[in-house]
Amino acid sequence: MPDKIHEYIPLTPKLISTLEKQGCSCNDWSRIRISAHTDLSKIHRVNFCGEIFIGNNVVLSDIACLEAQSLSDCGTGTEVSVLDETGTRAIRIYPGISAQIAFMAARCPEWANGYAREIFDNHLAKVVKHPAIGDDAIVRNCGVIRDVNIGNGCVVEGAQYLYNGSIIDNSTDSGSMTHIGFGVNAENFIIEDASVESGTILRNCYVGQGCILDKGFTAHDSLFFANCSMENGEVCALFAGPYTVSMHKSSLLIGCQTSFMNAGSGTNQSNHMYKLGPKHWGILERGVKTSSDSYIMFGAKIGAFSLLMGQHKTHPDSSEFPFSYLFGDDRGATVVIPAAMLRSCGLMRDEQKWPLRDRRLECRLPLHDRIIYDVLNPCTVDTMLNALDVIRQLLQLPADEDRYLRYKGMKFTRASLERARHLYQLAIYKYLHIHTATEGFPNNDSIENTEDWIDNSGLLIQRSELRKIMSMGSVEDMERAFDSAYNNYQQLQRQWIDNRFSDEWHRNPEVIADYAAEFDRIIEEDRKKSIEDLSAQDEMLRL
Repeated sequence: MPDKIHEYIPLTPKLISTLEKQGCSCNDWSRIRISAHTDLSKIHRVNFCGEIFIGNNVVLSDIACLEAQSLSDCGTGTEVSVLDETGTRAIRIYPGISAQIAFMAARCPEWANGYAREIFDNHLAKVVKHPAIGDDAIVRNCGVIRDVNIGNGCVVEGAQYLYNGSIIDNSTDSGSMTHIGFGVNAENFIIEDASVESGTILRNCYVGQGCILDKGFTAHDSLFFANCSMENGEVCALFAGPYTVSMHKSSLLIGCQTSFMNAGSGTNQSNHMYKLGPKHWGILERGVKTSSDSYIMFGAKIGAFSLLMGQHKTHPDSSEFPFSYLFGDDRGATVVIPAAMLRSCGLMRDEQKWPLRDRRLECRLPLHDRIIYDVLNPCTVDTMLNALDVIRQLLQLPADEDRYLRYKGMKFTRASLERARHLYQLAIYKYLHIHTATEGFPNNDSIENTEDWIDNSGLLIQRSELRKIMSMGSVEDMERAFDSAYNNYQQLQRQWIDNRFSDEWHRNPEVIADYAAEFDRIIEEDRKKSIEDLSAQDEMLRL
């Protein structure tokens, strides 16, 4: 029901007659209520059923069936079996759920179903929506719409079937981000400040701010957070963190967590082992890309900003080696070239383009998801520091008969590890140059106990702070704490730098600047080579 139900009035016989003359029908007109300012001239050829509230300036036309039960929760509380299809990590969705809250619930199901169960029960009761059509909504040329809350300013045109869902627009100006288009078929869903178009099929899904789902895309038991773009393909049990992109018909993402990800055509994932069923899931850390026809068998964990190519069937865990190329050999084993992505000019381009592609900013939305765009950050830099220790140990070992060094089921060449050591060092010095060129290093004699950081679906946060948030007594308090972590990120990062780096990294500013400049030269060389390659191709194709 609307928040201000007392402002809605029943239909008089005269108003009922007007609607019937305009081709509308209803089995019980007494259950239809309108605002005092509803313009009935905008309502044509609609079959009403159940208890429905219609707001100001609403356009309703050519709807096969608009039906509602007053007790329906319109998608709020729907359990989404994300990551694990068997439901062991099910998340209950609600209007305004953030990527950060969902991350905690998915990764810590014992917390979500234990300590936090009552907290979420209380919050769902506060935010639940019931069947209604809000002010300035437009609904036309649709099939069956049953138990759906269509919010203020939302546009639904040509939807085929909508059942048990909420369609929400939070924009603070005249523009609306929420549009449901032709042929959309959705059941048990919440769509919030997003566009779901042409033939998209959804079951048990949350679609968040700035997302675009289009061109026959199919999803079930999945979550999509800020600025995801999904077309043509299929996903199942996907936790799609900010800026996850999949655009190809032949792609299947299943049972995994992603963010800033780009899926190549034919990307395929497997979460099913016949002994145990579809219980296996994986993590593609921030910025992972997959090449055309790549395949990975979960469980697996792929390190940040890595490129996955070929077939991977040995459940690799490359999280200790970010910025890597991962090749699948002819037996499905994973060959790793650590740090190779650090040479790519595309990496820095991505960091610059993401903020410019934040569709949430177009309508001045109250933002649900907090996003820190830094490629070099406490998570990736700490991992590179630890990787240097692992590389040092691996280089002391003899290679196998096939000349590979093996580690946790992955294969490395000695030459690739030696190059990685140099590239990781350069990237770390680049990071230090960015953050210490002005203020310099403090006079720390040794490494103190440093904070461990987590990439919480776009928000970089200290693990200790995350633990504090998980002990709070309301969702509102948790969200405020996430806001604080986001706003204090730069200060906390500086403290981490002061404590994390031992004397061996405390070089003169000029020396650090030289290392950073070498890193920049590598990126620039790759950029120039890319431009030359494009020019050569253009010349080849010239008439």
